[in-house]
Amino acid sequence: MNTPFTPPTRAYVEHVAVRVKDIHWHIRFFYEVLGMDVREIDGPTDDPRQYWTLGGMQLMACPDFEAPPSNEAGWLAHLGVMVDDLEAALAAAQHWGVKPLPQGRNWLQLPDGLAVELMQAAPGCVAQALSINPRAK
Repeated sequence: MNTPFTPPTRAYVEHVAVRVKDIHWHIRFFYEVLGMDVREIDGPTDDPRQYWTLGGMQLMACPDFEAPPSNEAGWLAHLGVMVDDLEAALAAAQHWGVKPLPQGRNWLQLPDGLAVELMQAAPGCVAQALSINPRAK
């Protein structure tokens, strides 16, 4: 942006909260495919109400949730996720029954309708971002 304005601060999105029907499926998918380990759990570990991952996901258990069609206003368009190894993530995702999307082979649709765009990160960038403790003061 070419403007003389200087914003008062800089920011980034630390996490994205999404409602999911099957929280256990999503916990396993984000861990086994993308290596997003647990950061925090709300509720019992065997039946969490909410689950936060290292890497920015907040999964909210909503068993009766019905996502609106992806072309309807108000629904999250997609998540862009940086990965250390795009090919490894795509190979791991094949076994999860996710649907490919027409945007490209790195675009996946999860069972609840959430679209995820996987992107190859530059070497070391994911580790650097994950080393940030979002709760540190």
